[in-house]
Amino acid sequence: MVNPEELLKELNFVPIGEHNGIIKRVKGVISNTKPNPQKLFVAEGIWLASMCLKFGTHIECLIVCPEHIRTPEVAELIKNLSARTQDRFSVSAKVYEKISEKGQPDGIMALAALPQHDISTFVPPEKAVILVIDGVEIPGNAGTMLRMADGAGADAVFFCNRKVRMTHPKLIKSSQGAVLTVPIFEFESVSACREWLYSHGFTVYLADTRAEHFYYDEPFGKNTALIVGSERYGMTREWYDGEYSMIAIPMLGKCDSLNVGVAATVLTYEACVKNKLK
Repeated sequence: MVNPEELLKELNFVPIGEHNGIIKRVKGVISNTKPNPQKLFVAEGIWLASMCLKFGTHIECLIVCPEHIRTPEVAELIKNLSARTQDRFSVSAKVYEKISEKGQPDGIMALAALPQHDISTFVPPEKAVILVIDGVEIPGNAGTMLRMADGAGADAVFFCNRKVRMTHPKLIKSSQGAVLTVPIFEFESVSACREWLYSHGFTVYLADTRAEHFYYDEPFGKNTALIVGSERYGMTREWYDGEYSMIAIPMLGKCDSLNVGVAATVLTYEACVKNKLK
């Protein structure tokens, strides 16, 4: 393997210290405490950085630590990502370990931007399935549902009354890269989201434990929008003002409800199997 120091010199990496503005910027994104209009997130490690490369994610800057570059795989990844950005920086192990969230760092992190999707150009396929996440407050739940939506083959995820920041490190981690693969759209209100769904021929299904109709009895087979609500309050009452169907997951034990991510998984897979595999 090429000597890491020689590799970084060849690729014109600029050495920076702990108090450099770039490091402060990365810390701000990781801490999730400062405004982030560009929707930047930190892609640390071989796996997530490789996902950014694979899906053409915009790379704002690349930060590497030569002391933690141990394999040819990392060296090759650094070369490929370096071609995607002019802002390339190297730091010492001490500095890198202060901003790293990994116990055994790979020595590579990118400050990247989430993909931006325009709802005006989104054309859902026939018998599309869209998961609508209304008011969910826990980043890990939101990320898990994005990961599930990718796995189930959902056509998009809509966020309504969003309470979590899409760049939250816990959301990014729990999504396992799905933030880069699933078309995500945000709506400021229920009415705007519902209007779009109706205008595109979607049947709206509210996940409600009071429903007399169970999810597995629904044939689907048409444009389907599945609405799930927040962990504490459920979905916004405004959803009940329009046209909808209610479906439930039977609770056969002692508890009266499921975690929103689990419920969304059950419903989304059922709809996707019936819409896409039959």
